[in-house]
Amino acid sequence: MHENRETSEAPEAEDRNRPAGEGKSRTVRVHVFEESDSGTVPMNHSNKSGKPPAESEEGRPLVKENTPQPSTLSTQSEARVSQGLAGVRRVARERKERKFTALLHHLTVELLRYSFYALKRKAAPGVDGVTWQEYETGLEGRLADLHSRVHRGTYRAQPPRRVYIPKPDGRQRPLGVAAREDKIVQQAVAEILNQIYEEDFLGFSYGFRPRRSQHQALDALYVAITRKKVNWILDCDIRGFFDNLSHDWLLKFVQHGVADRRILRLIQKWLKAGVMEEGEWKDTEMGTPQGSVISPLLANIYLPYVFDLWVDAWRKKCARGDVVVVRYADDNVIGFQRRKFGYKCTSTKRSQN
Repeated sequence: MHENRETSEAPEAEDRNRPAGEGKSRTVRVHVFEESDSGTVPMNHSNKSGKPPAESEEGRPLVKENTPQPSTLSTQSEARVSQGLAGVRRVARERKERKFTALLHHLTVELLRYSFYALKRKAAPGVDGVTWQEYETGLEGRLADLHSRVHRGTYRAQPPRRVYIPKPDGRQRPLGVAAREDKIVQQAVAEILNQIYEEDFLGFSYGFRPRRSQHQALDALYVAITRKKVNWILDCDIRGFFDNLSHDWLLKFVQHGVADRRILRLIQKWLKAGVMEEGEWKDTEMGTPQGSVISPLLANIYLPYVFDLWVDAWRKKCARGDVVVVRYADDNVIGFQRRKFGYKCTSTKRSQN
């Protein structure tokens, strides 16, 4: 259980009616973390099933040093976490038009403990200066206090520490290093929200999702190009997506599925916490820090409304010939059968306006 937190279910047979380039969402029995501060790493398995690469499974074991020490207590704790969140996943699957009004009670001490051990031990500290090893000292008392503050509404998010890393083109990418407790709470909230939104995400989305990886995205693209009539490729990304994401629209999108005001307030606290750069606090009116635990999930909630649902409807109603889509976060690869790939597709109401 500790070495591999994913289900060992066999790959599903290919759905002939599913558009190429899409994977089929699978229920995760025990939960996996893929954000930048997560302690999980990709591990390729050989494809012994004889099925196409896009259908082969990948394991995501925890790094050995991050694996909690096996014990009856930790096993029981993980079982309670899994059982509680399985109920959320089941409701999300069975009631597509639902809004979850009570989610915070799933943020338990057990889930906070699980989230703490999912973080990288060697990750740099945030503005609090607290390392993973320092926080582990007296962990149970710290988690009990953190749990109490979150549920009483007295938890305060600290601004991430901004650092820069070089990009291949010579520019610099800004990253936000969150404080230790912010990472823990963000990981726990992401784990809860994943149970809801994993039932909604479209199959061609691969970035930062449980049991999905960049390798599977490449496999799906390979299968799509070799099996479908793809003669033209558009490779693009959304410039400055994480830095320019609208807070107002993001919260509106989250509220389509979540109506628990306490969860919404936590997200608002992280978005409005600002950043610390060279000892100076700076306000952030838009964007979500790259490198924070919650940012990949927030991006995945935002992008379906501004890209996935639109492109999926467009290719069904307006496209000429085959169109395949593979998206990994804000990077997109779209394949077309024809160079002139679309008809004029405008609603009557819009044309009248």
